[in-house]
Amino acid sequence: MIIELRCDPKRPRAWIADAVRSLQGAGHSVGLRWVEAATSTPRSIDWLFALEKRALHGGQASAVDSVERSALAAAPANAAEIVIDFTDAPARDAAAPSYLRPLYNGQAGELGALTALLAGDMPVIELRNEISGEIVDRGHPSSEVASGLSGGLASLMARTITLIKANLNGAPRPPIHIQPQTAHRDIDAAACVVLGGIARHLLRKVYRFLCYAPQWHVGWRFTDDADVWQTHDLTGAPWKRLKERPHRFAADPFPVSWQGRTAVFFEELDHRVGKGIISAIEFNEQGPVGDIFTVLDEPWHLSYPFLIEDGGELWMIPECSATNEVILYRCKRFPDQWERHATLLSGVELSDATVTQHDGRYYLFGVTREGSGGYSDTLSIYHADSLTGPWLPHAQNPVLLDRANARPAGHFVMRDGRLWRPVQDCTHGYGAAMALVEIIELSPTRFEQIRRHHVTPSSHWPGRKLHTLNRLGRLELIDGTRIQPKIFSYLFKS
Repeated sequence: MIIELRCDPKRPRAWIADAVRSLQGAGHSVGLRWVEAATSTPRSIDWLFALEKRALHGGQASAVDSVERSALAAAPANAAEIVIDFTDAPARDAAAPSYLRPLYNGQAGELGALTALLAGDMPVIELRNEISGEIVDRGHPSSEVASGLSGGLASLMARTITLIKANLNGAPRPPIHIQPQTAHRDIDAAACVVLGGIARHLLRKVYRFLCYAPQWHVGWRFTDDADVWQTHDLTGAPWKRLKERPHRFAADPFPVSWQGRTAVFFEELDHRVGKGIISAIEFNEQGPVGDIFTVLDEPWHLSYPFLIEDGGELWMIPECSATNEVILYRCKRFPDQWERHATLLSGVELSDATVTQHDGRYYLFGVTREGSGGYSDTLSIYHADSLTGPWLPHAQNPVLLDRANARPAGHFVMRDGRLWRPVQDCTHGYGAAMALVEIIELSPTRFEQIRRHHVTPSSHWPGRKLHTLNRLGRLELIDGTRIQPKIFSYLFKS
């Protein structure tokens, strides 16, 4: 497809070059036209960005860095098939058959994006068809990497490109369930917001010096019918905390019974090392048996040990997004010996791979990340004839840009003949809560899910967050975080 990007010549930023490269990498021909915006971002914004760069980002290059226009040189596209207008200037010269403009809480241009960010949250991104006036798609990005106003803008623009690319592949988009937003705050508030953000950053550094952050822990209980899938909350049988090894946290619990033994696998991170491994502990009818032991350790970070039985074998797909691969491991000896068997996907940064079988095919769900975008808001699906692949991308990928309903949170569940999945609700931060969503349609070309229930941390579980839910027979597992002063680990070895 031949694409023309329209950008404000007064604000040539690095994200524009990122957008050109990303679109070209997807096989499109891209041109650039400079169009004066109707409103102007104050020059003081660049000074504030420079302050954040030093105070928050260690001087690292950013997608919002100002660059020379010559470095972004790209001739306007001849016979463009689609115009993508990043300004708030009136639409003109729209000879292309398609003309899209990104909106941020309903307003266009960089000033619209900044005033939406200043309202205190990541804004909803909309793509408006400037020919028909209709909203063709909508997404809500997460904020895990959006540090400061500059970080928020960088992440927002990265996810804007994600949404644009999703609308260029010719496939109809899934139904939109995200509600529009209108919140904005005057640009004059920028200095106060930036200074407040720097102050909070310093306080977080003090907190991390005194406490392990984050400090995840696993909760377990035996229950019959009144599980989370039935009650939609954490009431019922009391939860018990799985005791961690010293200086470590435990998260993402996955239970399995195999060859007459039951074990719970989970991510274990040693704060002194800063890298996750996969560990496990055996269970019997009364609870944990013996000590925690390591089952898989790689040079890269591991987490979310998704388990699946297939073809008479037990398999694990741990999250290893740092490798830009999705790797399948086979169990050699249960529960402590595993071997790398196959690479399911390569060249994609995908987290929390979760597999289900539906209508005779295998489907792999995970959140994907590109550039400086968040890592919990973009759901991509792949499908295959067998667990080992080859895995093909869903026709609508990414099928969802929604921080509240994208990231997997455990095994799929079949209830009353309907397919469900737990998801992480990152509306108020990474792993803050969960939702239970029903899969309405799933095929290699179509997808729709509807959020049915919201599950939050509560007094029934000593966890400040909640981002995994799994069950095996009577054993139900969740996780959460707590405040853990570092000195306690040394004094009490807990």
